[in-house]
Amino acid sequence: GDIMKERVTADMNIMEAVEKFPIISEVLMRYGLGCAGCIISDAESLYEGIAVHGLDPDIIIEEVNMILEMQEEEDDY
Repeated sequence: GDIMKERVTADMNIMEAVEKFPIISEVLMRYGLGCAGCIISDAESLYEGIAVHGLDPDIIIEEVNMILEMQEEEDDY
């Protein structure tokens, strides 16, 4: 069909993104951003929320999307 697979993008609202894709918080934790709450309070977009901590949003978002794809391939993940 023409259903687009959902992916995380840099301009998503960070609160919505984390709610929809909890994996984001797990990835951020690995990078030492354990407290999703404080990221959310400082930033509107996912990009800003990551960049404000001196990390590269592109790398993190790409990693999140890779994990999402792997989870789709093995549904019993």
